[in-house]
Parts: sequence; C-alpha cells; structure tokens
Amino acid sequence: MALDLNQQARDILNRNDRGGYTVPTARLYPYQWNWDSAFVALGFATFNRDRAWQELELLLQGQWDNGMIPHIIFRRDDPDYFPGPSVWQTSGGAFPSGGISQPPVFASVMLELIESGGAEDLGQAQAMFDQVLKWHRWFHHDRTPNGCPVVCTVHPWETGRDNCPDWELGLDRMDVDEGIEPYTRMDTVHADVSERPSKLQYDKYVTIIKFGRDVGWDQKRLTNEGPFLMADPGIHFILMRADRDLLAIAKMLGRSDAFDELQGFISKSETGTDYLWNPDMNAFCARDVRSGTFSQGFSSASALPFYADAGTPAQRQGTLDNIKRIAAKVDYLIPSWDPDAADFEPQRYWCGPVWPQMNNIISKGLAEQGETDFAEQVRQDLARLIEKSGFFECFNTMTGDGCIGTDFSWTAALWLAWASPNQEN
Repeated sequence: MALDLNQQARDILNRNDRGGYTVPTARLYPYQWNWDSAFVALGFATFNRDRAWQELELLLQGQWDNGMIPHIIFRRDDPDYFPGPSVWQTSGGAFPSGGISQPPVFASVMLELIESGGAEDLGQAQAMFDQVLKWHRWFHHDRTPNGCPVVCTVHPWETGRDNCPDWELGLDRMDVDEGIEPYTRMDTVHADVSERPSKLQYDKYVTIIKFGRDVGWDQKRLTNEGPFLMADPGIHFILMRADRDLLAIAKMLGRSDAFDELQGFISKSETGTDYLWNPDMNAFCARDVRSGTFSQGFSSASALPFYADAGTPAQRQGTLDNIKRIAAKVDYLIPSWDPDAADFEPQRYWCGPVWPQMNNIISKGLAEQGETDFAEQVRQDLARLIEKSGFFECFNTMTGDGCIGTDFSWTAALWLAWASPNQEN
C-alpha cells in the first residue's frame, strides 16, 4: 500500500507541474501559491532534488521590490480562478500577483533540504539567502502595526487559514465596501459550496483587496489603516521558526553580516509572544489588534509554540492540555478548529478539517521538544487519512473523508517526505 501511494504521490506532483512550478491542484487553484510551493519542494526532493530547488527559485521570481513574496504568482490569467490578476491589480514585482503574503516556511524548508543534502544544496541556499532575508525584513517592518509588539496580518488569506473562525472577530468589525464590483466566484464551481467560505466572508475578503488597490498596495498603509488587522499565532510562530532557521543557514554560510539582524527579529518575537496568550483558553489564540479581543478557540495554529521553540513551560503545558482535550473528541489530529466551539464544522475548509502541512510542522515541533508520542500520533493520523481517502487538500477530522481539492500537491509531497510509513520512497 505504501509503495503504491508513493508512486501515486509522485504522479500527482508531476501532473501538477506547470514547467518548473507546481499548482496545488488542477482548476481549483491554477497558479503558484507561496507556502504550497515550499512544502511541494520537500516532496520533489525525495526523487528530484534539482526540481525541488527549481520550485523555490520560481517562487522567488515573484518577489516584490519591497521584499514581499506574494501569496499567489499569476504567470497567466486563468478564468477558473477568482480573484485573478485583473482584480488584484498589483505591480510590485516581475509578475502580476496577489497583494498579500503567506506564512513564511521558505527558510525552514531550505534548511531541511540542506540538512538532508550536501554542498550543492548549501550552494543553492546561498544563492537565495539575500532574497529570503529581505522577505523576513518585510514581515517585521511592513506587517508590524504601530504600537503592536508582534507581526500581524491584514487579510485572512495571508494566514493561509482562510475562513478559520479565528478571523470572525476582525471580519465582524468590517463593513462590506459598497464600491466593490459584482463578481462570480469560481471556487464554488470546482468544490462543494458547503465546504467553502460564505458569500459574506468573500465580500469582506474582496473589500480588503479593494482597500489595497485604493492605496496603491502601500503595505504599511494596508497594515495600519486597512479594514482588517489581527495577530495570528500561525504567522507569529512560523516566522519565529523561520528566523531561527535562516540564522542557522547564515552561520553555515558564514554570513556574519546577518547575525545581529536575525537575532534581533527572534528577540522581538520572543518578547511579543505573550501578546497572543489567551488566559481564558489557556492557549495561544488569534487576537484582534484594534479591540484587543481574543478568539475563543484552539486552532491548529495554537499548537505551534513547540515548532518555534517558544512559550513558557506553563504555556506549553496549557497547549498540551488543549491537544489532549481535543484528541479525546476527534478521530484524527489535529483539527483546524476547536471541536468544543459552536462554529466547529469538520467538513468546511478551515473550520475543522485536518490539514497536512499543519500536521507536519506541529509534529516536527512536538518531536524536537521531546513530546515524541504526540508527535508520532499527529504523523500517523495524517498517514491514516491518506491511506483511507487519498491525496485530498484536507480531511474530515471525525470521519477521515477527504475535503475540497483532490490530487493535492502538498498532500502528495508530505506523504513522500514525511508521512509515508516507507520513507525509502
């Protein structure tokens, strides 16, 4: 079974290859997505290391002059997707793109490729180092609001956890801009409407895009003046880990000129971590910056302090206690949203399903911090999901059924690189 799935996974990556970059899945997501490509590189590395690095190189081609690597690169205009380049109307880089970013796993993937490879891989990382550092610098500068101690987000899509109930605090404070033009969603053509974000959520997503266009995609203005501003434990912990990993690469490369800057980023994040601690939940939770209000649920991002080597012993214990509570209520870890919350939906996108890339980084952090039993359970649960249902985008945490996109690239990649019981591939 494992060997057969290994071949299926390779076939999916090859079919989704569009000439050096990989789409997440045909039709539903017909472009190159930022953090998808990073995880995809891990899968390619198991059978074609040159192709793995090419995936990362083509992602860097979309970097803006200000350092941002956008969440989508539009190398062509595909009518199967909304909102496309004509809606975003950006001009910050060499290609049309989205006007926001995504969780910065790039540096951590680079380090993983270096550690599993050799001198040639370190050379590839050396060629990319300055661009990745510039992206981290952009996060710390352009996404840190005035008077706030942590990097934040201006759009639910930037978090990668698009319609997680975490974001309702910020969305509820927004009005839909009456000036947005009528639009036709394409995601509900290619996927079940009941598994996708609502119409009102989409109107607000598009409202944020309109604000970005109206300010010429000035990223500091989008952060400080835009209609949505929340602190996200996902971005916070993923960036903290990425800063640590980029510092490790800098030391391998002898890039002493970057040591102090990266250590400063890490220290800033360490100091700001308590801003995300919700004592009512005994967990790290999303927080609306303008009201100071916390989300009242444990998301998969709440499980990431171990991955970032962050949090006090008491905070880590609280995180483990929440994972134990949730494990007793679901059949597969780790759900994207809290099963004790009223808005938990195990089949709807980020309202409950298990996501492969989140299981990967959660498990890695748990293992590194000595929580090996939980780490292995999280890995094995993803393996069981893939064995049961195939290579879906995400999975129902209660039934194991697949959700949303099929033949999904990061699911195939992470099966090959991590989840498969047979890691010989």
